[in-house]
Amino acid sequence: MNRRDFLKASVAAGLTLAVPHTRVRGANSDIRLAVVGIGGQGANHINWFRNIPGVRVVAICDADKNFVAREQKKFTDRNEKVDTYTDCRKLLEDKNIDVVTTATPNHWHALVTVWACQAGKDVYVEKPVCHNIWEGRQMVAAARKYNRIVQSGTQRRSDVGLREAIDYVNQGQLGKVRLVRGFVYGLRKSLGKVETPPPVPASVDYDLWCGPAPMTPLRRKNLHYDWHWVWPTGDGDFGNNGIHYMDICRWITGHNELAPRVLSVGGRLGYVDDGETPNTQIVFYDYKPVPILFELRNLPRVKGASEVDHYRGIRYGVIVDCEDGYLAGGWAYDKSGQRIKQFRLTEGQGHHQNFIDAVRSRKVSDLTADIREGYLSSALCHMGNISHRLGQEASREEIVAGFQGNPDLGESFERFQEHLLVNGVDVQQTPRIGGPWLTMDPPTERFTGTLAEEANRLARGTYREPFVIPEHV
Repeated sequence: MNRRDFLKASVAAGLTLAVPHTRVRGANSDIRLAVVGIGGQGANHINWFRNIPGVRVVAICDADKNFVAREQKKFTDRNEKVDTYTDCRKLLEDKNIDVVTTATPNHWHALVTVWACQAGKDVYVEKPVCHNIWEGRQMVAAARKYNRIVQSGTQRRSDVGLREAIDYVNQGQLGKVRLVRGFVYGLRKSLGKVETPPPVPASVDYDLWCGPAPMTPLRRKNLHYDWHWVWPTGDGDFGNNGIHYMDICRWITGHNELAPRVLSVGGRLGYVDDGETPNTQIVFYDYKPVPILFELRNLPRVKGASEVDHYRGIRYGVIVDCEDGYLAGGWAYDKSGQRIKQFRLTEGQGHHQNFIDAVRSRKVSDLTADIREGYLSSALCHMGNISHRLGQEASREEIVAGFQGNPDLGESFERFQEHLLVNGVDVQQTPRIGGPWLTMDPPTERFTGTLAEEANRLARGTYREPFVIPEHV
């Protein structure tokens, strides 16, 4: 071998090592897919992806053996083979897996994604894509470094009708956009309280279930799903459902970086329970020239009712306030509130197919919800929650004084107050929390100014060995 051939061989070997376990996927080759976290949404992932031509679900994983057994039986009943795991690290060692989807609790999303990228696998990760701001950046870095296709589970990015509506607004058909509002008005009941830690289900490997989170005694009745409402594992309904509509708000405005300032007002109001996250919240993002105002409500329309409130007919969704009208719920309205144009919304049908198409094309640009889009929208939810967590009990007068003459915040807060009143909420027992204005430096994605140290600490979180996201992915 001469010197030129030796150099060519060395370069080829280096390229092979740079992208581990990667095979070229032709138009006719099957994509072998694994699902990590199959208790709820992950079971849907199995069904959605196995029904896409050319995709085979070849492995499933969950820390709860009962979930694994439940889903394995479905494969057996269909005469299909599937490998089963409780530890995703073992699954990721399988070089025959091309793609990993994950619908674990939030605190596991980033770690599964980073590890999968490092193992040379493409990833579909549920929303919110990250449990804190720092790890979201690490996910983006891992996707880019290992040339992976990573799709965020914010499926409304694939909604063709919504895209048409956004184009309509951005073409100026309703005049200049003034404010974008996001809403999650969904009923959530109290978790109740436990006096002593209940036992962890015998089917669960609790060490694996906790993973990066502290492995502390269970302090709620239900291990599963109710993890959403405690900070070590969840992000409240803001991160659970709000991320979808936050993503639409950011899509409409075109904001491609974090907000320069954020303020939260809210609390866990009317419930004395084991939950920690707000059930009623207003968050304002001080973007220029178009700010975002988000409202969350988990209490009913009035005390004892079975339905929730709405704002201009919207319970879950976005309203775009413009000079000459507004957009809401798939309709464009004029200034008098008359409907003038309808857009057929699909709730993001085709999002999973879009991911598979991008896996085949190897083009990040083919994704409708690349990981960076999901990261930025998730991080905005985290910013609002950080303002809340650094806040303190405040009187009505103190809260209003913090609005700095902002009429949109003022109007939203008056409706917030009325909502508490009709639900009979005693703010002495479950107080309103007035969060501070937090300042963000968008280029560095770090908080600055007052309470910056505390805010940046919450923006990163902590990890339990050996479930640690590396500093350099």
